[in-house]
Amino acid sequence: MKHIILNLLLLAAGSCAFGQTVEFYGSPTSSISSGAIVPANKKLLWTSGVTAGIADSTAKEGTPARYGDTKTQALDILKSFEKVLKARGLGFKDVLMLRIYITPDHFKDNKPDYQGWFDAYAKYFGTKENPVKPTRSTLGIASLVHPDKFIEIEMVAVFP
Repeated sequence: MKHIILNLLLLAAGSCAFGQTVEFYGSPTSSISSGAIVPANKKLLWTSGVTAGIADSTAKEGTPARYGDTKTQALDILKSFEKVLKARGLGFKDVLMLRIYITPDHFKDNKPDYQGWFDAYAKYFGTKENPVKPTRSTLGIASLVHPDKFIEIEMVAVFP
């Protein structure tokens, strides 16, 4: 009888551990979380940095229409991440962290378009459909591998 009770307790403890969720913390008015606590035994999905594909294949190389502005590129990257997540049974609700690199947009006064990124982000995170606000770092850098690409994003997601 003792073995049965012990086994039931161990089974219950194990199922509780697997049922734990990520705990985000920070200001409720912020668009991002200050940090997150991931329960033990959670599997993570890490991506390398991703840049946008061609927005308009008919547009001439070196024109703003070819890859689009920062917002257009960010939306393309996020759509790409959506496919990666879905293929693994995940969604944006499972995103733990984003690291964003933004370069100056030489088509827009040679300044980084942070607002373009913020607008793209707001379509996917902290919404009614997905209230999750992952942890995030947004870095201004000098350049990426292609002069007309203005944003690169890395993502970490956690399996439920």
